[in-house]
Amino acid sequence: MGEGMTRVAKPGAIAMALALSLAVSACGVVYQSPRVSRTMGTSLDVREIKVTPETVLLANRSPYSPRNLPQEFYSAAAASQGVTGLGAIPQAPEAPDRRAERLDLRPPPRIQPEPYRIGVGDVVLLATKGNSTSVEQLSGLLAAQQQRQGYVVSDDGSISIPDIGRVEIGGLTISEAQDRVFRFLVDNQVDPGFALEVSGFNSQRVTVGGAVRNAARVPITLVPLTLGDALTATGGVEVRDPEFASVRIYRDGTLYQIPYQDYLARPDLRELILQDGDAIYVDLNYDIDRAFDFYRQEVDVIRLRNQARTDALDMMATELSMRRAMLDERRANFEAREKLGAEQRDHVYLAGEVRTQTRVPLPYAHKAVLADILYGEGGFPTQTGNPANVYVLRPSQDPAEFGAVTAWHLDLRNAANMTLATRLEMRPNDIIFVEEQPITKWNRVLQQFIPSLLTTPAAIASD
Repeated sequence: MGEGMTRVAKPGAIAMALALSLAVSACGVVYQSPRVSRTMGTSLDVREIKVTPETVLLANRSPYSPRNLPQEFYSAAAASQGVTGLGAIPQAPEAPDRRAERLDLRPPPRIQPEPYRIGVGDVVLLATKGNSTSVEQLSGLLAAQQQRQGYVVSDDGSISIPDIGRVEIGGLTISEAQDRVFRFLVDNQVDPGFALEVSGFNSQRVTVGGAVRNAARVPITLVPLTLGDALTATGGVEVRDPEFASVRIYRDGTLYQIPYQDYLARPDLRELILQDGDAIYVDLNYDIDRAFDFYRQEVDVIRLRNQARTDALDMMATELSMRRAMLDERRANFEAREKLGAEQRDHVYLAGEVRTQTRVPLPYAHKAVLADILYGEGGFPTQTGNPANVYVLRPSQDPAEFGAVTAWHLDLRNAANMTLATRLEMRPNDIIFVEEQPITKWNRVLQQFIPSLLTTPAAIASD
């Protein structure tokens, strides 16, 4: 042909190309899509079972124990026991010299009585209900500590109940502490039939010294401690001349004083309620500087005790920090090994018409269901995926069955069947397969067929 002329294919050539394309597509060369079949291209025994509420129970009978996380993910950085935080307590201060003088009345402000709150060093008893008056074991587990058969409140405000654990009751009233112990025992599945009592009041004290029969530290108990009760607890005041004696009270950095004659004459002064940390000194001289020396030494005792507790708490905080760092490092190492594939995991696989064909790891410590895997990965596009044919392909673990495959067939055209997907448990190496829509298959055939239909005649015509 000459230049500028177009070669026209013969009608016979076009018909031949069309027939050839139809023959090729009819032979299945144009497009092949995967589907679940018992016979097509496999020697495996494929057993198709429709997913129903009854067959879900059958599928879930397959034995499987999920893998657990390492122990570091279940451990807490608890501090070790045995830290008292008290240390050596200095000797009690010496009483100042006496000198007869007379003072003005300067009583401390009155305070309202409050319920007793359990503190560090107190001894509590957990008594079961019964005819015996002695403290017995609670449900066979609350073995008593020491010979007093009690539980000493430790520095962190808690008591340790053998075989059960520690429960914090520091700063609580008797009623509040009993409620907390009750809930603690119920949470640990122990019969909570008990009564909580305080047998040793060691956390709150008032110091009494000076012209008394026996200087002492008087504990504050459930009954509010009055000035008269505190002096009586020491055996009483020993003064030859009440006219020149006085009762001094040191509280929160302020020194108060009550002439002894006023103390004897006024019941309201004897009924003054004392509080934790008060220091009382019955004095026969009125040298304020010497009296302050006594109270300053008493304050030093309290300060040293508090400092010792602070040091112990700092040690516990350091220990907790180190344990947390160790646990964090072990957890990070495990996560790094898992990311690099060094930790063995169980997987299931998504295939067919899904958002992304991928491998999905099964969770730790609990079992996943079909809905978790299918919809956790975005589900499947309903325009191309066929909701009538959703399969869970599970190979048999029995060597005698030669790798037979069970195809659990779920029809999701009815949305109610999605509830079955929330009950069908996954097993390692399950394959979740979604077939394509028939129209999708036809569209893909056309996508391959039409280009060949157009190009084949042109190629023939060019020849």
